[in-house]
Amino acid sequence: MIKVGFLVCPGFQMMSLAALSAFEMVNFTTGETTYDIEVLSETGGPVLNSLGMALETKPIGSLGYDTLVVTGALDPQPATSAVLDYVRSAAEHCRRITSICTGAFVLAEAGLLDGRRATTHWYLARRLLAKFPKIKMEEDRIFIIDGPIWTSAGMSAGVDLALGLIEKDLGAEMARSVARKLVLYHRRAGGQSQHSALLEMDAKSDRIQTALDYARRNLRTELTVEQLAEAAHLSPRQFSRAFRAETGQSPAKAVEHLRVEAARLMMEQSRHSIDVVAAETGFADRERMRRAFLRAFGQPPQAIRRAARDEALV
Repeated sequence: MIKVGFLVCPGFQMMSLAALSAFEMVNFTTGETTYDIEVLSETGGPVLNSLGMALETKPIGSLGYDTLVVTGALDPQPATSAVLDYVRSAAEHCRRITSICTGAFVLAEAGLLDGRRATTHWYLARRLLAKFPKIKMEEDRIFIIDGPIWTSAGMSAGVDLALGLIEKDLGAEMARSVARKLVLYHRRAGGQSQHSALLEMDAKSDRIQTALDYARRNLRTELTVEQLAEAAHLSPRQFSRAFRAETGQSPAKAVEHLRVEAARLMMEQSRHSIDVVAAETGFADRERMRRAFLRAFGQPPQAIRRAARDEALV
């Protein structure tokens, strides 16, 4: 049995607790208490979240947890000395200390992130780094593993972090099974970007969204403006004008963003060669893919694959 403690502070964000469902689903799948979960707070008893709802908790004190998860808040406030002392002690006794979203502020205050790679919600990453400059901030990652310290991005990324913990404990097949039961579109690797190309384009009309969906499903093909316009049931001229008005970019640039996002995911989660990844995601050759990666991420595909592999070995 793996004992996990979720530490909450007043005003915690409810989405931080979504990760609980991943561990709960493991227990459902195995038919036993594989993960023993307890929710903790400084004094125990009811703690109000950001919506004013109370959650019953146990007081901090016990250090008998395999994994401690520090949850986040919409507006992180300085932690109390008691909470910081507990987190520091837990770092000496627990196998893993993790944070969800702005829970990273608590770990940083406790000194656990000094000199370590870490992430948090992109919106507050610069604020965290300004306050704790010794952190090696990687603000565009879903979650980061640096030794026994795991940090994750915004609230929903806590589920990705939990699946990563489950995979380390019980294997990839269990993590995939839990992801399926949670009806996740796909599991996001820790190194994946917090930003989605489709989300950032934010098409407003069904026709442009249909064209984007068509492009995502057919990245291996050339994907001309004429093809996309046909999918949207518009003339090429009407389509190009409407597409730029809704997304703020040309169809060609949007397709490149989708290709880069898909290629990065393949680089992180598969062993395919760079040539195969380039072909599968519609780049004419590896050099064009390399140039697209440099524009998007400031580093070549090999560097992203190397970082993903290094993280998997931790």
